[in-house]
Amino acid sequence: MEDFPELPEKQAALEGARSGSTKKSGCTHMNDSLEARLQTTLNVIPAYTWYAAPTGALTFVNERCADYLGLPKDHPLRVGVETGAAWDAHIPLLHPDDQGESRRCWSTCLATGSAGEFSFRVRNAQGTYRWFLSRAEPLRAKDGTLLHWIGVNLDIEQRKQAELYLAEGERLAHMGSWAFNAAGFEYWSPELFEIYGLEPGARAPNIPEYMALVHPEDREFVAQRIQKMLANPSGFDFTKRIVRPDGAIRHVRCVGMPATNGRTGFVGTGMDVTEQEQLTKALRTSEAELRQLLDLAPQLLAVLGPERERLYANRTALAYLGVSLDDWRRGTVGDGVHPDDVDRLKTLRDGALANGFADELEVRVRNADGGYRWFLARFNPFRDEQGQVIRWYVACTDIEDRKQAEERLQQENVALREEIDKTSMFEEIIGTSPALCAVLSRVAKVAATDATVLVTGETGTGKELVARAIHKQSRRSSRAFVAVNCAAIPRELIASELFGHEKGAFTGATQRRLGRFELADGGTIFLDEVGELSPDTQVALLRVLQEREFERVGGAQPIRVDVRVIAATNRDLNAATASGTFRQDLFYRLNVFPLQMPPVRERREDIPVLVEYFIDRYARKAGRAFRRVDKRTLERLQSYPWPGNVRELQNVIERSVILCETDEFTVDESWLSAGHAIECRLALSNSLAAHEKVIIEGALSASGGQVFGPTGAAARLGIPRSTLESKIRALGINKNRFRPRLAAD
Repeated sequence: MEDFPELPEKQAALEGARSGSTKKSGCTHMNDSLEARLQTTLNVIPAYTWYAAPTGALTFVNERCADYLGLPKDHPLRVGVETGAAWDAHIPLLHPDDQGESRRCWSTCLATGSAGEFSFRVRNAQGTYRWFLSRAEPLRAKDGTLLHWIGVNLDIEQRKQAELYLAEGERLAHMGSWAFNAAGFEYWSPELFEIYGLEPGARAPNIPEYMALVHPEDREFVAQRIQKMLANPSGFDFTKRIVRPDGAIRHVRCVGMPATNGRTGFVGTGMDVTEQEQLTKALRTSEAELRQLLDLAPQLLAVLGPERERLYANRTALAYLGVSLDDWRRGTVGDGVHPDDVDRLKTLRDGALANGFADELEVRVRNADGGYRWFLARFNPFRDEQGQVIRWYVACTDIEDRKQAEERLQQENVALREEIDKTSMFEEIIGTSPALCAVLSRVAKVAATDATVLVTGETGTGKELVARAIHKQSRRSSRAFVAVNCAAIPRELIASELFGHEKGAFTGATQRRLGRFELADGGTIFLDEVGELSPDTQVALLRVLQEREFERVGGAQPIRVDVRVIAATNRDLNAATASGTFRQDLFYRLNVFPLQMPPVRERREDIPVLVEYFIDRYARKAGRAFRRVDKRTLERLQSYPWPGNVRELQNVIERSVILCETDEFTVDESWLSAGHAIECRLALSNSLAAHEKVIIEGALSASGGQVFGPTGAAARLGIPRSTLESKIRALGINKNRFRPRLAAD
């Protein structure tokens, strides 16, 4: 090992190891104490040292080497514990371009048992590489048995850099060499005289003469560099301008390092890099122009390094994020990204780094105000001539409007499916009676406007059907018609149903949901049973009618909508406002254009047409055919007061189609009993409102306080459950007092 003379301590350890080796577990090892002495010796040597097993597997690295690699304090290589790893297990620590040659050289050493020497770059704890010259020497026992491999790695980074600069200068053919000490230059090569525009063969300049050649604007800078390198001798590399005797200005790159072989001072090269500087300046100008173009782009644009380190973001991105470029550069992956999207972003990043391919994903990014918007983020790699990724370009396009439209469409589809699933009262308005024609005439007039409409009438008269007719004949017919039954939604959920909610607004709100008003934006919203709204919801609805805006439950941002409102109720809202259960100002806002739907008993001439329509509809579904309608049945149908109106008529016809056993359509007369009709009419007639409470309480008493079901009060009165519930609330009836009490144990 003449090239690397051993320290006395190391030599003693090696000699002791050669004479005191023992056998352990079937493999040849040094004595424990001697091995400990060897490790101690290697740790004090001011070099990167190591030893390996006879197989070549790395067993120990000294502290200097372990610190460079960033190994933890308890790592096996720090304490010399064999891990059973293969001899080339640590090759990945080397630069990829050096791994093949290093593997070949090391395998040759192992095959021949002889010393070897090779250079390579090793990655440090920070992920950067430095050049090392590695010398591996076999350590043998007296009998020639191979005990270990001892290695020393010398840092030759500066030498490699000097070689690189020298090679670059030779390639450019604009390089000269020099030698320098505190008194001035000892030597200038002929090429250097040529670079400075001086006659070759002249004496090398002293410091004042040299400074006179430096451009006046760079003299102070050069003087400081000379003082610094004399005070602290180390390698240096800087570029300055010179002024030739003919007045030409050139850029000269000066690269040097402390002299060796007993000499003092510095040696180095001077390279004319004027063309490169001009090219760099042009590139900087082009880069500035490119950045200006990027700053004007409406997208959020960013440039990342090969490991996704942040390099540049355009003005649009910085303004959106509300940060400076320096602040953005100090950020990490996931900063500003919605928490629900961070994992997807990191997965894409890791995959892109692994395969180097372009990719994209949709992600929400927080703006300067703390809100989030959806972006389509595209990641594109830029490669050098060797195919290595040197940059990643990221372009984020705002797709918030598209995502909102998709969400709205999804919710509209849900609402549409709900509407389709419902069994409609009837598919179109049937009848030509004067009462119905008067209503349809008013529908045609109001449909062309955006006026708010309040449809009133008994249950089952077709209020929703009229609302749909208004929408279909309006300019909003191409947009959504969204129907909401205010009585069918629990009071604690009605605000969320109408106005939507943000994620986390309440227990169970696992994601943001658009409300019915947002779904109806540009179209029509139909609020059925509007008289059942709670006071708080009435206030929110009043704001929508007045300001055309609202806030989602749990949200703070106002949302503006363009919605036509059609409301319906079977309650007397005048009486409700008088009793304080319905806001008077809201009533006036809803009652802009009132429409009163006539009950069936006021349009008896339409009953034969309705009967024929429903018979045809349900007979086709049941695969039946009827030749005629029993005359007595038709008379009974026309004389019956129909407290449930068209809905009740529809149900009676459907039931009769199922039960009729002949081709003549008949209805069981017990279904249309006079007493039943009188009782129902008495219960539901506005003119007999004073008797409603007595009748409803009687029905509740008979049903044991049960409102719905086959034996419930609603069935006994022949009215829908929702109607009865609203009347119970309006009349202040306590239905619980009619429920049977359990006998005490």
